[in-house]
Amino acid sequence: MRLWITRPLPDTVIEAARALCEVEVRSETLPLTPPELRRALTEFDVVLPTLGDVFSADVFADVDAPRCRLLANFGVGYNHIDVGAAQATGITVTNTPGAVTDATADIGMLLILMSARRAAEGERLVRTGAWPGWHPTQMLGLHLTGKRVGIVGMGRIGQAIARRCHFGFDMQVSYFNRSEKDLGFPAERVADLDDLAASVDVLVVAVPGGAETRHLIDAHVLRAMPDHAHLINIARGDVVEEAALVAALEAGSIGGAGLDVYEREPAVPDALRALDNVTLLPHLGTAALEVREAMGLIAVENIAAFLDGKPLPNAV
Repeated sequence: MRLWITRPLPDTVIEAARALCEVEVRSETLPLTPPELRRALTEFDVVLPTLGDVFSADVFADVDAPRCRLLANFGVGYNHIDVGAAQATGITVTNTPGAVTDATADIGMLLILMSARRAAEGERLVRTGAWPGWHPTQMLGLHLTGKRVGIVGMGRIGQAIARRCHFGFDMQVSYFNRSEKDLGFPAERVADLDDLAASVDVLVVAVPGGAETRHLIDAHVLRAMPDHAHLINIARGDVVEEAALVAALEAGSIGGAGLDVYEREPAVPDALRALDNVTLLPHLGTAALEVREAMGLIAVENIAAFLDGKPLPNAV
């Protein structure tokens, strides 16, 4: 059995995989190219892909009799894989939920704080030597304690952010979600996204990526937000209509934004990078060694179950 790991992963993950089967590790850190996507399906029994490895319907259609039978995705998000097309060709897809929850929620809180308190802007001011010294009205930001946060998507990560906001900052929690959630603390479900956007001081995007959520946060939602409110995106870049966000930030119609993901990642528009009222991180959501090890080992657990003919722990 041959396994292809499409990006370098922590040594513990590689070692665990090599204990199961023959492993080839791709040294390149960029996403698979179109020829490599097709090679993945024809030369390997199992592939461990990740973000940016776009297994579209066209890729599956180009391979008449794929050798691959499992795409053990490294990551909880799998919108880069057409799961329906994969299943139609007899290929199962798994992911790595759970391991990413707290790390991604932590980055969400980091962005909330950095955006609300203008931390990135202040750090740039100090680094450039332009800081004139403290004075009472300098760089006044949004005080978070007691404010209202709106969570768009109350899955594992959304709930983890809500808990941090409620217990850590005494924030009131509202959320937009298809179903009611019992969170163990007060939280109001709001049925209309525009109504949620209009009622909060911070709006956090935590929905899965995919066609259903593409541009969910559009110009209409941004117009509904109060002019002091901050938008935080730790979901997928294309959930937010980037051009509309740039326009809102340039006009000052929202207070600011904090982004860990981008619509055409890794490309970030010049207009966005030029703005002081947005905090930009390079997709750091799960960037901690122990988290990446945990993600990889979950993927290996899915592979082990597949090789043993057992039910897959994280089939999607």
